Amino acid sequence: QVQLVESGGGLVQAGGSLRLSCVASGRPFFRYTMGWFRQAPGKEREFVAGIRWSDSSTYYADSVKGRFTISRDSAKNTVYLQMNNLKPEDTAVYYCAADTEWGRKEAYDYYGQGTQVTVSS
Repeated sequence: QVQLVESGGGLVQAGGSLRLSCVASGRPFFRYTMGWFRQAPGKEREFVAGIRWSDSSTYYADSVKGRFTISRDSAKNTVYLQMNNLKPEDTAVYYCAADTEWGRKEAYDYYGQGTQVTVSS
């Protein structure tokens, strides 16, 4: 069973930075795509960033390109989301996710419980 546990959320001022972490367990993930989604109040969950575990290829939502960076540490089975130059519109619950396919943005197969990120203006 896939388990994804996020950490690192919190409150930050606009222009600041946060790093989210996600520890993955339950499967060998080298064939998976790992990623991050977010959901703001009153809005649908949306894709943020994805990374292919095997070769660290990445892709991003246009809204975060140049500000967010996704990475992974195979030894720690951990995926990170470095978020810089945060904006109030980045406020959301952020979910770690895992997928058996590459390149999808509409949904992944598995999600964690989420971590809250709040950006004050």
